[in-house]
Amino acid sequence: MSSSIPSLLSIGEEVTDAEEVPPLCSRPKRGLESFLLFAQDIPTTNLGFLDSRAAAVEVSIRGNEYTIHQSPTLLSSSRAGGTTGAVLWKITPLFAEWISSPNNPLWTSSFLTQESIITELGCGISALIPLTLSPSIQHYIATDQEYVRRYFRTNLDENISANNANTATSTKKGKGASKAKKASKSSTSASTPSSNITFTTLDWETDQPAFLKGCIEGNEGTVHRGNDEEDKGFDLILSCDCIYNDALVTPLVRTCADICRLRPAYNPNSEPEPDGDDRKPTVCIVAQQQRAPEVFETWLRETLREFRVWRVSDEILGDGLKVGTGYLVHMLLLRE
Repeated sequence: MSSSIPSLLSIGEEVTDAEEVPPLCSRPKRGLESFLLFAQDIPTTNLGFLDSRAAAVEVSIRGNEYTIHQSPTLLSSSRAGGTTGAVLWKITPLFAEWISSPNNPLWTSSFLTQESIITELGCGISALIPLTLSPSIQHYIATDQEYVRRYFRTNLDENISANNANTATSTKKGKGASKAKKASKSSTSASTPSSNITFTTLDWETDQPAFLKGCIEGNEGTVHRGNDEEDKGFDLILSCDCIYNDALVTPLVRTCADICRLRPAYNPNSEPEPDGDDRKPTVCIVAQQQRAPEVFETWLRETLREFRVWRVSDEILGDGLKVGTGYLVHMLLLRE
């Protein structure tokens, strides 16, 4: 069992009861976690779009500039199945910067490494999170509905090309070009070619997560461990701003749990055996914007049935995502 998990448990305070109510609380139907979070002053924004009317928006993440093409027309259409993934949401660049930071506990604990495989649920059109993470891991599988695919691929390809061109130009300037090139290798890692990013559709109601790895080119759907046992699981699941109505909650939580069950659950009392299962338990990180407290409570109640839950602390999140910004980030570990 992975020794990096215990160090992650200090990422924040564990949430133990969605229904617990503060003493003398005048709102007895509000759970404690929701009461504490939604009692904060939250910035007044729209639904959370960065700019829902623009055909393209510019964002900067860790020194890299990105142009994100989006579809305001598709967003406002009456397409069955929803259209919220057609534009960039404000939380996405903030989350991409946080999750890709070398100071993030997922990296400092060595839970994430160059061998890690990550999947994202409800990725939307931007490709920002895989663009920032893919240079540091083995493979990234982004999932959403089919209508997202074309814009996702456009944003992926164009931003890789643009950042490669910028990097090539900047490293040729000055007498210290060769030294600058070496120094820039790590700082511009998000601009390296990302053939290790795959987009595939995933229906939370009907598709089987056990087949997700089958979409990786050259892979039959599994990664083999040293003893030739098949590993269909993932090191990390990401979900960024996928929780905005009650109807999505149960399918999302169930899909997260189904993916986590492809790996063993974390057991703090178990000792690794020499020939035992050495796969890391899957960690799930859920980021969301604070909207309706009732929807958040529904998500938390459903999630606590399947997972242990930690709310990531302000100290670790930093100014962009801390409590009071209108955003929340939780870490989930599957219950045994």
